[in-house]
Amino acid sequence: MMSRWNRKLWALILAAGMTVSLAACGGSDQAAGSASAGTQDGTATLQNQSTDGNTDNTGSAVSLAQDARALQIIDDNYRTYYELFVYSFYDSDGDGIGDLQGVLDKLDYLNDGDDTTDTDLGINGIWLMPVMPSTTYHKYDTTDYENIDPQYGTLDDFQKLLTACHDRGIRVILDLAMNHSSSRHPWFLQATEYLKNLPEGAQPDPSECPYVDYYHFSREAQSGYAQVNGTDWYYEARFWDGMPDLDLQNEAVRREFEQVADFWLDMGVDGFRLDAVKEYVTGSVEDNVEILSWFADYVHGKDPENYLVCECWTDQNTYAQYYASGVDSMFDFTFADKSGIIANVVNGKASAASYAKNLEAEQAMYAQYNPDYINAPFYTNHDMGRSTGYYAGENSEAQTKLGNALNLLSGGNAFLYYGEELGMKGSGKDENKRAPMYWSKDDKAEGMCKGPADMEDFQMKFDSLEEQQEDPDSIYNYVKQAIRIRNQNPTIARGNTTYLEQYSGETVFALTRSYEDSTLLLLGNTSAEAVTVDLGGLTVGDTATEDLVLLGELYTGEESAKREGTAVTLPAYSILILGEKEELQ
Repeated sequence: MMSRWNRKLWALILAAGMTVSLAACGGSDQAAGSASAGTQDGTATLQNQSTDGNTDNTGSAVSLAQDARALQIIDDNYRTYYELFVYSFYDSDGDGIGDLQGVLDKLDYLNDGDDTTDTDLGINGIWLMPVMPSTTYHKYDTTDYENIDPQYGTLDDFQKLLTACHDRGIRVILDLAMNHSSSRHPWFLQATEYLKNLPEGAQPDPSECPYVDYYHFSREAQSGYAQVNGTDWYYEARFWDGMPDLDLQNEAVRREFEQVADFWLDMGVDGFRLDAVKEYVTGSVEDNVEILSWFADYVHGKDPENYLVCECWTDQNTYAQYYASGVDSMFDFTFADKSGIIANVVNGKASAASYAKNLEAEQAMYAQYNPDYINAPFYTNHDMGRSTGYYAGENSEAQTKLGNALNLLSGGNAFLYYGEELGMKGSGKDENKRAPMYWSKDDKAEGMCKGPADMEDFQMKFDSLEEQQEDPDSIYNYVKQAIRIRNQNPTIARGNTTYLEQYSGETVFALTRSYEDSTLLLLGNTSAEAVTVDLGGLTVGDTATEDLVLLGELYTGEESAKREGTAVTLPAYSILILGEKEELQ
């Protein structure tokens, strides 16, 4: 079923030579999102224009579906990534635990490999959370870096999935936890067994057991250290005593992880998500950057297109410095979580202008360390409460939609946590944030997973996928449309952002994004009331306003954008993407 916003391709035909301003706004010092009382009866919707320039000046619809526009997928490192927790995604063998075959079975849901269809989500990148052998449900405690956890399948299963993804144009990156191994990893087991048998007062000799230098051992109890059972030895384990920290400044450890990288890259993996990079050497940005430089040089040396994205959960000024390592991306924590820019903007705790302003400002911050960086915005992930919990009240569904759109339209490689496209619920303890993918409201339906054993029992806030697919106004169809707009307009991901301060304010943001010869205008209303923006005379790139066409529209209610003269009225929680007619070719 074609969604309401997807039925028409609108064009803006506005008078030239007029000044751009927000209605009732005298300049940048004024609030730019004052609510409009709405339009009078008879106000025309935005005029429509077909690709051949035939215009219906009455405002009636011209039959040109936005879906008719071809997707413009570029085979580069700019992607829309789906963070996938295999354990809770889809169970192919009935044991209640998701598996690689289950991901393969549901691959058409993410991307069916056919650009002419609109039945898939449009994902072209997958981040597989840890799939290597482990003792836990989350699998960040790796026991074997060159194998697949038996709960998930085999290396052969993984190869089949990888091949199928590549056949669909999907790149796959693996979660790699180099900061720590499992306490059940053979390296640690051999090291601790050696220490247990070491004569009292003797010092460890790496020539007898090289693995004692793989970790940080001490005879002194200190913060962040756990005790080796039956000994007076302690080991660094910042996260949990089941995950001893590795010494990545040890050349032997580096050789081990170069071999690990070779193993997976030679199999065809497209890169890695690197876990907990600020903990490689706790408290030392300089040392961590050096470690990442070594790994980035090695991985990019095998193929410059191999992609690296890093988790560095700290303030923006700090994680920006990690770009000096040469890694491709750092997750943009500033915009994520319930207290991040996106949620604060949607909740009205921060101005809409702050969204556009920060997008522009961070570019220079990152580029000073790596001019070739690729931003990695995300809205939520496995360590955060799900985004639907950020909002309450009658507008919560619309706000959930808008928050997802602000993430997907932020530029760079947008990351979408599985189930966010459904508004899945989950907060509090870690297990709750990794609940089973909500394919069906029937938890006994084929493929449904049980979820982690200690997950609390709670009800989802919104419908399951099978219900949302039938509702053109669902969160699922909204997110799918936002991804489609990304895929139709490469400039959204790759472009440089310019914040239009004089046209932005408390509830309206305006920005341009430029890439090569293309410039797009993004307009958004982050409030529950319609707002009116006067666009007369605006030049976007080299294109006057009267030549701009509407390339994308995201609405959360029944109202569509309208114009009266040069004024455009944006409905509540809406976004418009405008550009040159050439974008339609």
